[in-house]
Amino acid sequence: MDYYAIGQRIRKFRKAHRLSQEELAERVGISVTHMSHIETGNTKLSLPVLVDMAGVLGVHTDDLLFDTASSAQVAAADAIVQTLNGCSAQQLRIIEDIVVATKRSLEQHL
Repeated sequence: MDYYAIGQRIRKFRKAHRLSQEELAERVGISVTHMSHIETGNTKLSLPVLVDMAGVLGVHTDDLLFDTASSAQVAAADAIVQTLNGCSAQQLRIIEDIVVATKRSLEQHL
């Protein structure tokens, strides 16, 4: 397990939420020193601390443990496929049109 990489992902999410180490540590219920050591990979974090951090940061624990950019896409694609199972051909064409239009709109506005 690469604790440095885990710590860096925690830091990335913490900064994205505009939280200081002190604020995140307080919300999770750990010391600032422990928070610092987690982010630098100098200490292992317990499962309860990992779960609490994910909750405070609004992410899945896997997002903290793994570089999940590609696995998040796979999970989303799997969920979409499960949702589409049982759709008629006509329904699938309509859904495809909606998805394409939504993606174009997002690209223009984000």
